[in-house]
Amino acid sequence: MSRLQDVFAELKGKRAALVTFVTGGDPALETTVPLLHALVEAGADVLEVGIPFSDPMADGPVIQMSHQRALAHGTTITDVLAMVATFRERNTRTPVVLMGYVNPVEAMGYGVFAQACARAGVDGVILVDLPPEEAGEWLAAARQAAVDRVFLLAPTSPPERMRLIGEASSGFVYYVALKGVTGAAHLDIGTVGKQLGAVRALVDLPIGVGFGVQDAQSARALGEVADAVIVGSALIRRLAAAEGAESIAQARAFVAGLRAALPPRQ
Repeated sequence: MSRLQDVFAELKGKRAALVTFVTGGDPALETTVPLLHALVEAGADVLEVGIPFSDPMADGPVIQMSHQRALAHGTTITDVLAMVATFRERNTRTPVVLMGYVNPVEAMGYGVFAQACARAGVDGVILVDLPPEEAGEWLAAARQAAVDRVFLLAPTSPPERMRLIGEASSGFVYYVALKGVTGAAHLDIGTVGKQLGAVRALVDLPIGVGFGVQDAQSARALGEVADAVIVGSALIRRLAAAEGAESIAQARAFVAGLRAALPPRQ
């Protein structure tokens, strides 16, 4: 079993997993690895690390600015892989999923990237703008490297696409809870719950839900219906509001509050 499978199997019937997103190299290159350890200590079950990109089209202004700050520091895809490898020196249990856009991966080469992920200790990859219909080369490379492939489902996805994404994915499926970009604030938990019922009829994988978790209250509500609660913009907003060690302290306190809010499964 992969680390992702282990986490979801361990938490099944207990509570939703907590997944935290930060951009590699933000707020600084040397901050990312200590920040990842702090997030785990605060209660994160899975870590998503963003690969900085100049045109993160699926992301709202908070994460866009995070990408810009990381790029201003010179952060590259190779740097992000090195950050994961350093994190693995102390933590061999917590799954790490890279999230990014296809251009840097194509430039590196799908096979080279997949093998580099495996060597660094990356467990899964989300390529936001790579649909499964065009992902044959990536899917083959990732399977060969034993790296999980995580695809996105949207509220507008028809049943046949849900099935296709479920078949192409491994580890979990990332369900976008709303129409729009990351960080939007109009999360409707009742609607999401109904939509997840339709997804589960066609997808035999855990479902993580993101693009709208703002606070402990929304995490608690989403934790009632999702297999994983994913938080990104709200966490990065707090990182950006502080400096140095204080930024990590702010992140730790915020994530601890989210973790404490997740309800137990009956």
